[in-house]
Amino acid sequence: MKKTMVIVAAALMCVVQGAGAEEVKDQFNPVNTGVNSLGIAPDARGGGLADVGVATEPDVNSQYWNPAKYPFTISRAGLSISYTPWLRKLVNDIDLAYVAGYVRLGDYQAISASLRYFSLGEVPMTDGEGNNQGSIKPYEMAVDVAYSRMLSERFSAAVALRYIFSDLAYRQDDDTSPGNAFAADIALYYNNYVIMGQRECLLAFGLNLSNIGSKISYDSGATSAFLPTNFRLGGSLLIPINEYNTFAIMADINKLMVPTVPQQREDEADVDYQERLQQEYFDQSPIKGIFKSWSDAPGGLKEELQEIQVSAGFEYMYNNQFSVRAGYHHESPNKGNRKYFTVGAGFRMSVFSLDAAYLVSTAQSNPLDQTLRFSLAFDMDGIRDLFGRRR
Repeated sequence: MKKTMVIVAAALMCVVQGAGAEEVKDQFNPVNTGVNSLGIAPDARGGGLADVGVATEPDVNSQYWNPAKYPFTISRAGLSISYTPWLRKLVNDIDLAYVAGYVRLGDYQAISASLRYFSLGEVPMTDGEGNNQGSIKPYEMAVDVAYSRMLSERFSAAVALRYIFSDLAYRQDDDTSPGNAFAADIALYYNNYVIMGQRECLLAFGLNLSNIGSKISYDSGATSAFLPTNFRLGGSLLIPINEYNTFAIMADINKLMVPTVPQQREDEADVDYQERLQQEYFDQSPIKGIFKSWSDAPGGLKEELQEIQVSAGFEYMYNNQFSVRAGYHHESPNKGNRKYFTVGAGFRMSVFSLDAAYLVSTAQSNPLDQTLRFSLAFDMDGIRDLFGRRR
């Protein structure tokens, strides 16, 4: 019974990968990982841009997208709080809470941190006869810190360290236990002003290799799952229209650096397949799995290309205070079928900023379909100046 609850909770986590399986069941072959909540975009600005953020203008939530951007922030410190409902059409107690902040050290370096808490709400438990056995509150949590530094006037790098805790259905008398894992991010960021016509535009590129680390297990190591190690690469172009209006276009590509589960051959016995599965998948180390993930898709190069997700968005800002955003995200039907449009808006003052995003899915079973999410950020320089003037 308790094992069943583990499966139910895990299914909720993996629903984003299961969308569209009925339509393409013969070809559906997603990349499987543990702790899928690590891949949920936590802030409303990135959410409004269809999950684009590795090379966008630096802000307080850069910790998730690319911590190497922090040395280029205008403010010397900031703090942000974000809230994202999950599966809102079905339940009202599954959500993601996210807190991020940073402090610049001098002019060339910064330290930053974030905390994410993904709650799966309250799950009732029953025995084999349907009798009530109480309830559990499964959740996942990750906390990380990062150090970033300018290596030149246009180029920066960062390293982040992360601790991950996943408690899906823990009971003292059961053979399951919470999962623990450690991971690291390696990030790069480059920006430069370029002349386009009579305008001086800001061109930027970013790279973030995230969640490089150990596997996670819920049964003391008997079985384990890969973390969602991700390759994110993108660019952005900020175009000033005049003194008060700016327009930015940006795009990201993502690929999970996790090996694909081998498929059973038609002439292969079950026992032989299980042995091969153990050797070629479960026994693979995370680092070896990263390299293998670029060439192990059963369908060859065509399927490897299907594992790449593409996001594109634009952002218009007036007087550096009001902004509107939109974007589109595409994922192959064979690898998850997440296809959706997003819209968003933001309001910025000297002390705080408020952002909102809304997602409309064009494929079935997206957990964020028709979901509104928010982010509230505080500019510590603005707060300090405000209290300074009051004195």
